[in-house]
Amino acid sequence: MDQPNPVKAAADKAAEKARAAVRQVAGDDEIPGRPAPEPPSPQEPTRPRGPLPPKPDQRGPKTVSPTGEPTGVDPAAVAQRGERLTTAQGLRLPDTDHSLKAGPRGPVLLQDHHLREKITHFDHERIPERVVHARGAAAHGFFQGYGTAAHLTKAAFLGKGVETPVFVRFSTVLGSRGSSDTVRDTRGFATKFYTGEGVFDLVGNNIPVFFIQDAIKFPDVIHAGKPHPDREIPQAQSAHDTFWDFVSLHTEATHHTLWNMSDRGIPRSYRMMEGFGVHTFRFVNAEGATTLVKFHWKPKLGVHSLVWEEAQLINGADPDFHRRDLADAIEAGAHPQWELGVQVFPDTPEQTFEGIDLLDPTKIVPEELAPVQPIGLLTLDANPTNYFAETEQVAFHPGHLVPGIDVTDDPLLAGRLFSYIDTQITRLGGPNFAQIPVNRPHAPVNDMTRDGLHQDAVHRGVAPYRPNSLDGGCPFLAGPEAGGYVEVPVPIAESSKVRAAPASFNDHFSQPRRFWLSLTPVEQEHVIAAYSFELGKCYENAVKERALRTLASIDPRLCAEVAKGLGMPVPEPSEPPASVEPSPALSQVGGEWPVTGRVVGIVADAGSDLAGVRALRRAVFDADMVPLVIAPTGGELTDGDGDPITVQRTFATARSVEFDAVLLAGNPAPGEDAHGARDAKAGDGGRAATDPRVLLLVAEAYRHAKAVGGWADGEEALRAAGVTPGGPGVVTGGDPADVLSEITRLLARHRVWDRFPATV
Repeated sequence: MDQPNPVKAAADKAAEKARAAVRQVAGDDEIPGRPAPEPPSPQEPTRPRGPLPPKPDQRGPKTVSPTGEPTGVDPAAVAQRGERLTTAQGLRLPDTDHSLKAGPRGPVLLQDHHLREKITHFDHERIPERVVHARGAAAHGFFQGYGTAAHLTKAAFLGKGVETPVFVRFSTVLGSRGSSDTVRDTRGFATKFYTGEGVFDLVGNNIPVFFIQDAIKFPDVIHAGKPHPDREIPQAQSAHDTFWDFVSLHTEATHHTLWNMSDRGIPRSYRMMEGFGVHTFRFVNAEGATTLVKFHWKPKLGVHSLVWEEAQLINGADPDFHRRDLADAIEAGAHPQWELGVQVFPDTPEQTFEGIDLLDPTKIVPEELAPVQPIGLLTLDANPTNYFAETEQVAFHPGHLVPGIDVTDDPLLAGRLFSYIDTQITRLGGPNFAQIPVNRPHAPVNDMTRDGLHQDAVHRGVAPYRPNSLDGGCPFLAGPEAGGYVEVPVPIAESSKVRAAPASFNDHFSQPRRFWLSLTPVEQEHVIAAYSFELGKCYENAVKERALRTLASIDPRLCAEVAKGLGMPVPEPSEPPASVEPSPALSQVGGEWPVTGRVVGIVADAGSDLAGVRALRRAVFDADMVPLVIAPTGGELTDGDGDPITVQRTFATARSVEFDAVLLAGNPAPGEDAHGARDAKAGDGGRAATDPRVLLLVAEAYRHAKAVGGWADGEEALRAAGVTPGGPGVVTGGDPADVLSEITRLLARHRVWDRFPATV
């Protein structure tokens, strides 16, 4: 995946240029997360001025008409305008704090048009949230084709050097919009390509398989995974009886369930998450030849995850962890990138490869059998300017296709081709959702549809039908030579109408076993812990017994260890575990990746080596990482010898889950607020030599297998936290630059897994 490519090199250069531009605007030492483009004044502003521009990291939808025509309009012109508050009709208002009353004590008058307009709009601000993928985060960017797919597909956006605007939305599946980011769940990875041939939507997940093989069962699996309908709990998680009741009875879900129980279910960041198209698609080249493909998104930063305790802490400390991480990285100029690749298979009548049914969405093809061939590079370089207008209203659909890409007869995909359109009509107020700015195609639209709720286009002509002569025959049909989309004429075998699945769909255990055997020992330990936790949350023993029987068909050790955690007997497998070869590509552990965007916490107080802190902050910035200084109080640290150091976190507000590594510039004494009445994390802090919250910070980072270190008196704080200097991933020394160099090397491997070796 890393061979030299001139298009990729150009994209990397463009990303670095954009990163430099952000720093020039924000300042070299600017920490991402500033809420507005300029600092506010301590007093309420009273001098009229127009709306502030977006921050440098933000961009809105491209300004095109409802029918796809570039308008050339400044994006600011479609946002709010003017210096003064008005009604929705432009009437200026002198007061928006008081209702119109009959005297100061009321009653309120019905004639208050502003009150009614303001409240009515508020009452209808919320639209129905998505049934699944309700909680999302998104970004704008661009995709550059490598040209390496030209022999496979005539899709123009994959041509060499072709740059296509994109909008990408990441999401959890089960939770509501108000749920937390770091729950154990599948993540959505949906990309809207605004190509010159129309919109192409690649609507996938961070897991390459799905729970079911046929879309008719989609309501069943989602009803099982959602909160129990009587109590509406638990939220955004599968650790409950209805989910495990379903998947233990419906064993085709076993493969996806195992992926969810692995570290893939709790990604470290959207930036460090693989994406998959799940289904098999069909490519068509300029000569009409076809091949079958599976789409893969490979993150340039590698695939990394949280540990379970860390994910639980984050849910309370920062439930917006993933969306904040994505937005902050883009604002800091550390633009996330993924390489798009395809696995390629012959388009045979059987639609199988090496004995694997390509129409079964619960199966993968190991990369060792069909390598992923890179075909383009995705870069996310701008945050949305308005969450509702863009992230919430974006509408994806697997049936948004372009010439050169066609669907297959995957029965899950067939149902999605109906469901997505049907859902958007309900959520977005009618059939004209494609005219919402974030959904508008960047290609000409002449579809002959008319009217309907929220019709924004002002159509001309009198003949929205074909054939016609009154509008001069327009619109005319487009054959393949004019870029028209023509479905591949796939032969259909003569057979009877049945409600059935092919026999090849009946193998539910060989691929889960391959996944299990492909994991490293530490990853296997995490899977055991996840099953033990999730099934331990179930009430009914019958559900647990069934789930254990499923695990017995995957691997005897997996089943035995989970059974031990549940205090239950180990069942016999319903069938012997399959004989399969591992696929090393399925493991997340063992490689090295760029450290771009990693967050380094630097603990210091007024008595620390502040000269070392200054130099360290600069070195962290220069490595494209983010330094956050943690001190007893907010404000600045000064020593009279250099520039003041801005504090980003205090001992009270910092928690280890924010940081990829923690460094100590000294041994900070307890702060004035280090007592249990003020901060429970401090306990009886006044009796300790080191602030107890710093000890907690270090101890948590250590047991979450993160790199930790220090210099000067920092070694004393490490020992006080129970961390032995010189141990695995524990770096100390006299020169902070040397300490950071070793910490950076450790960060490239994500975690220090050998700190806690597995039991096998």
